[in-house]
Amino acid sequence: MTEVALKLKQFKKTDFENVFIVQNELKSPISEAIRTLRTNIKFSSMDKPLKTILVTGPIPEVGKSSISINLALTIAQNKEKVVVIDADLRKPTLHKIFGQDAKIGLTNILIGDKKLKDVLKNLTNIDSNLYFIPSGPIPPNPSELLGSNKMKELLKELKNEFDTILIDSPPVVVVTDALVLANEVDGVIMVLNFGEVTRETAKQAKQLLEKVNANILGVVLNKIDMEKEGHYYPYNYYYYYGDETKKKKRKK
Repeated sequence: MTEVALKLKQFKKTDFENVFIVQNELKSPISEAIRTLRTNIKFSSMDKPLKTILVTGPIPEVGKSSISINLALTIAQNKEKVVVIDADLRKPTLHKIFGQDAKIGLTNILIGDKKLKDVLKNLTNIDSNLYFIPSGPIPPNPSELLGSNKMKELLKELKNEFDTILIDSPPVVVVTDALVLANEVDGVIMVLNFGEVTRETAKQAKQLLEKVNANILGVVLNKIDMEKEGHYYPYNYYYYYGDETKKKKRKK
């Protein structure tokens, strides 16, 4: 179970259903951890609701796509309308997991070839409140498209229609795609693969996000066995909500 997200690329098409943990294993510790993540996001900003959220990581293979999907599912299960955008225009994966075609998608909207209604998919086979925008064709200039006015217009349009917009993006340290989106969204969640992403790489990713004035909501530690680490915390996905956690520690 702890390696579900990490071995995503090794799954066969018929095995992608194993990614939907919060749907298939509703009472599991992982599902509870994802629901905690959803709650923390909801209450992290009472003055301004966090509607657009970017999910990224420092490097590839940290499990950000699995986190995006399961977070979206928990939001949909809470009777809120949510859309997931595959903004990884270099190596898209979400369409395979959702069993959808990616021939038209985000890229087509950004170049003005298609409108939102042409590419938006309601994943009623999973949850009627869950929607999806595939990546579309892989372009030669992903960062330019993601930083375009068309992308800003799309986010505004989606805010009027959805309660939450989750954007799955490429790794921060590898390419600039996530950075051009980071200050256009309400918040950023960074996914770290515990024990495999070095402290230096994590710091570098954080610094890059801070340079573009990103609102870093917190970090999801993936593939962590808290009992093995000497803590009695059975979750395999653990959400570290930075500011509040630090405050509590200082009070002790």
